Amino acid sequence: MRRLFAAAVTAALAAALAVGAALGIVALLNATPDQPNVPLISYDTAQPGR
Repeated sequence: MRRLFAAAVTAALAAALAVGAALGIVALLNATPDQPNVPLISYDTAQPGR
């Protein structure tokens, strides 16, 4: 019975650690500023019929 309790506690702690890590990663990803969507190269488009 003691081993079953230790296994259950270990599984619960591992699950809590995994959830905490996932929430931390999501928080870090949301904390980074959005990058501007500016192209590095732009091509001038020719006017039709020229």
